[in-house]
Amino acid sequence: MKILHVESGRHLYGGALQVVFLLQGLKARGEQAVLVCPQGSAIAEAARPHALRVHEIAMKGDLDVGMVGRLRALIREERPDIVHLHSRRGSDLWGGLAARLEGVPAILSRRVDNPEPRWWVRRKYRLYARVIAISEGIRQVLLSEGLSAGQVVCVHSAVDTERYRPEPADRTWLRAEFGLAEDEATLAMAAQFIPRKGHRTLLAALPAVLAAHPRTRTLLFGQGPELAAIQDSVREAGLGERVLFPGFRRDLERVLPCIDVMVHPAEMEGLGVALLQAAACGLPIVAGRAGGIPEIVRPGLNGELITPGDAAALTQHLTRLLGDPALRARYGAAGRQLVLGEFSVDAMVDGNLAVYRACVGSAVG
Repeated sequence: MKILHVESGRHLYGGALQVVFLLQGLKARGEQAVLVCPQGSAIAEAARPHALRVHEIAMKGDLDVGMVGRLRALIREERPDIVHLHSRRGSDLWGGLAARLEGVPAILSRRVDNPEPRWWVRRKYRLYARVIAISEGIRQVLLSEGLSAGQVVCVHSAVDTERYRPEPADRTWLRAEFGLAEDEATLAMAAQFIPRKGHRTLLAALPAVLAAHPRTRTLLFGQGPELAAIQDSVREAGLGERVLFPGFRRDLERVLPCIDVMVHPAEMEGLGVALLQAAACGLPIVAGRAGGIPEIVRPGLNGELITPGDAAALTQHLTRLLGDPALRARYGAAGRQLVLGEFSVDAMVDGNLAVYRACVGSAVG
């Protein structure tokens, strides 16, 4: 089978990283994969060892109607059995249209849980033979918008459990890297600085958490349009010494094993790759009950969930975990086992491959 993958992301994290995992797994299983991606994107070089070919083309977003013609030409050249569209920014709509015009079944991966207007859903999703939701939460959103149960399949995103693991945990390095004292506990959040990630809920909870555990530092990893506003709020609350902004890091596999608790009070979330990475590193997690997060964070097993925006509940759970090392260890070990069992790269690849085979079988039939 030959699959032509279309990924419009320019950076090698999130959905684009999942595509690289998928290409690796397909090659190992003897399938042929071709990647189409933007010119100059990070995924191009990462994918070359695993793809039959990589085509870098212009991808200018939702208004780039010319993408239809460019993708149609590549479909005619490659003659794939399936076209798999992995992202939005125009590649979902224009890629689906290009595949339809060339008579090739198209599959769309849906990675976000924000709803779309029903009139748009009725028209857009006719282009796809199947929609792969990366969480059951996203699948339920799509079903609620009118898609049939037979069209929408849940295949969880994966985490590299060899890269993200509990050991080694070099806390001496962590303290030197971020200027932490030996007796300080650490909370961490790794997310874009956008409103739906819940940074303000965490800031509302922190004063009470610090009253109970004053020797605690919080590391907010990431970047985004809300960063400056959140930094201002931290200063205004007098938390400047307790909250650090290390920016976007490419070495979270080194950082996370040294953290005490992962926090992610999101209001909307497709699944949460950073949570998978944290669980793989053996961290207890406190997160928002939103989107696909409950599929990763199981209350009483590997973490706790709060109603989005409930700063008091967040305070309660963080205070309890910071004061109970044995509970942190138990939650962390259970999270590692959960990821190994349900969110492995092999499981993700096999799930996608089963969808391909079903679509090709239907087309042949």
